[in-house]
Amino acid sequence: MNRTLKTTLGAIPGVFLPLTVAALLTVAHVSRAATFSPLDVFELEWVTDPRVSPDGGTIAYTRNGFDVMTDRRVSRIWLIDADGKHHRPLTDRAGSSPRWSPSGDRVAFLSSVDEAGGVEVFMHWIAENRTAHITRLTEDPSNLQFSPDGQWLAFGMFKSQPSAPLVKGPTPPEGAKWAPPFKVYDAVQYRADGQGYLKPGFNHIYVIPAEGGSPRQITQGDFHHRAFGWGRDANSIIVSANRNADWEYQPVNSDLHQIDISTGEITQLTDRYGPDAQPVVSPDGRFLAYTGFDDAHRGYENRRLYLREIASGETRSLTNELDRSVGSPIFSADSRSIYVQYDESGLGRIVRVDRNGRIRILANDLGGTAVSRPYSGGSFHLAKNTIAYTQSAPGRPAELAVIRAGKTHLLTALNADLLDHRALASVATVRFPSRLDGREIEAWIATPPGFEAGLSYPLILEIHGGPFSAYGPHFSTEVQLYAAAGYVVIYVNPRGSTGYGEDFANQIHHAYPGGDFDDLMSAVDYAVEEGIADEQRLFVTGGSGGGILTAWIITHSDRFRAAVSVKPVINWYSFVLTADSYIYFQRYWFDKPPWEDPESYLARSPLHFVDRVTTPTMLMTGESDHRTPISEAEQFYQALKINEVETALVRIPDASHGIAARPSHLIAKVQHVLAWFERFAEAQ
Repeated sequence: MNRTLKTTLGAIPGVFLPLTVAALLTVAHVSRAATFSPLDVFELEWVTDPRVSPDGGTIAYTRNGFDVMTDRRVSRIWLIDADGKHHRPLTDRAGSSPRWSPSGDRVAFLSSVDEAGGVEVFMHWIAENRTAHITRLTEDPSNLQFSPDGQWLAFGMFKSQPSAPLVKGPTPPEGAKWAPPFKVYDAVQYRADGQGYLKPGFNHIYVIPAEGGSPRQITQGDFHHRAFGWGRDANSIIVSANRNADWEYQPVNSDLHQIDISTGEITQLTDRYGPDAQPVVSPDGRFLAYTGFDDAHRGYENRRLYLREIASGETRSLTNELDRSVGSPIFSADSRSIYVQYDESGLGRIVRVDRNGRIRILANDLGGTAVSRPYSGGSFHLAKNTIAYTQSAPGRPAELAVIRAGKTHLLTALNADLLDHRALASVATVRFPSRLDGREIEAWIATPPGFEAGLSYPLILEIHGGPFSAYGPHFSTEVQLYAAAGYVVIYVNPRGSTGYGEDFANQIHHAYPGGDFDDLMSAVDYAVEEGIADEQRLFVTGGSGGGILTAWIITHSDRFRAAVSVKPVINWYSFVLTADSYIYFQRYWFDKPPWEDPESYLARSPLHFVDRVTTPTMLMTGESDHRTPISEAEQFYQALKINEVETALVRIPDASHGIAARPSHLIAKVQHVLAWFERFAEAQ
């Protein structure tokens, strides 16, 4: 086999040492430091949303952590000079989404005004060190942006639009205790994961004077207006929206529209079937950059970077030759190039693209913001000669780094006080051929602290969701806790994962789960053959898409001692008729609706093969999950009970699809997985 392996030193950000498998096995990762423990989760901090001041000298960023008393994520805005000096909080308020004024004298940000959680816009004056609450809003704002002249702030906000009741029921007598009134829905998407059942209304764009005042709605109509950017002057905004009559049945489609903020006049700029989003106007006002693709109803498409000459309307793609999906475009100060990010083999890249489509790679270690599981992601920003970004490494969550004069500097060490005193898992990158067709598959192996060469360890195969997403060599609390419990963890980017090209992702188009099963089994074979994993102590778990694949694996293999399927899809027929985004799932993941082609839905449903399962299996889902509703897990649980297979159902109160949003849920999830595996650790 043509295999390569490298280990990443978490203590030295961004440094990779190539090793052979044999060399890895000769290293005993022994430390007197304590291992990573569940309560350590509350001590972690990580960087998101860095923003560079217009002069390039200061970075504002959001510093995140968990509050052990409220069991919630907490965020505050900090400032640091680009040379790493003068690290300080912006204010003593909780806050997020810092945005510099064009002159650099102010920072606008979002913050809650009370314990009820209502979010408002605040302004902080740098020289005066004063902060003011400048809005009184009815809903939470988002996507805060200064106008180019600094006189206005624009943001998105939901506007309620109650519909007339279908019937007017009788009025109860005074003091009577009648049942609550009926609730009637007629929207195509009437509920959403994390939001529950939706209030009628639409997302619109608003502007306010930068010194504060009443918000003025500048978009109109019964349509959702989301991503937007200012025009070169302060007179217009370019917004992404689907304003077609049948917009509810086009879950991906959108076009760019220019809105005159004085008159509200709308000019449509793009017109094709597919998403046009993330509009950015060049500093010289000549060009409009945006991302999108031609929609072919495939499960995955690369988002391309487009450049439109505003005067002529001439438009072309700059990334046709790049087989990756790009996002977050930012123009250079001279308008000659555009900076974007994309995933490459589990890591985030920042690149510069010139007008001829030539690409220069600037960073290859963007990410680290997922914290719970090792997903790719991250963000960057730039001004003048400074690029700030969230830097990832396996041994720590995202820290703040800058690129200046072609050199990268790490500015923060938010977790040194904790993680420098913990013995962590070592993470190695491995590649091997899939047993399906020999295609190269990439994975990561995390070995527990105290790992000894020559010994084989119990193995957890941990599977990512999506399925169109990616894992990488990023810090993961769940992986660290599994490793601290003595397990080797292998996590894989099987076909369907992003960051390997459009063809690799679409290998599972209308065939999911499918070939990804063989990729995952090949990863297990690799760990066993290399002597790292004990063939008799194999375990499998995963969430969402990983939950589906966990269920699929135990219906097609009996080699695992126990399994935990988290927030899975079990029955595709029922799923596409109960999930929140059912229009999307039915149209993009299947060729026909279930009643027209029930056989294809059954053929891809773990429930259809439940009679094959002998593996003890735990199911786990949030009770408020509208993405993969808990009824999916319940179907499998009850089917396994009928077949007298050992099983358990874990219902998580008040949890949506994002189980790990609350740190106690993250911890409890890991503890339940480990407890289930421990129950079946020895041969029965």
